[in-house]
Amino acid sequence: MLKWLISAFICTLAIAAQPASGKSGVDWSKAHRADLRAVEYNFEPNHLSFRRDQTYRLHVENHGHETHELTAPDFFKSVELRNPDVLNQDRTELVLHPGDKKDLYFVALKPGRYDMRCADHDWAGMTGDITVE
Repeated sequence: MLKWLISAFICTLAIAAQPASGKSGVDWSKAHRADLRAVEYNFEPNHLSFRRDQTYRLHVENHGHETHELTAPDFFKSVELRNPDVLNQDRTELVLHPGDKKDLYFVALKPGRYDMRCADHDWAGMTGDITVE
């Protein structure tokens, strides 16, 4: 019984050590950094551009006094995420409380133009877009 438990534990460790990405050989340490700031009531910049099959680290900071979201469900569905746990449970948005900083690592897979918005403040013009070439 002890031998079986040890084997099960080792298998669990081996599975946990696998990269979160399905792409084998992705070197996340060489991810291109892109910065996005959320303020009342804008994204700075309000346009992001990425290249297909590149690794990225999207660094998002909330410089506002209110909670802001980076809501981009179609974009998040079109990329391979290294750390999907940084998104909400539905994987449709990144929630940032005042002063929060979060990094999202991804590989852009599908070319296109994607909308981004703050779900709580899009009515005030807190919108933008993401392009993947």
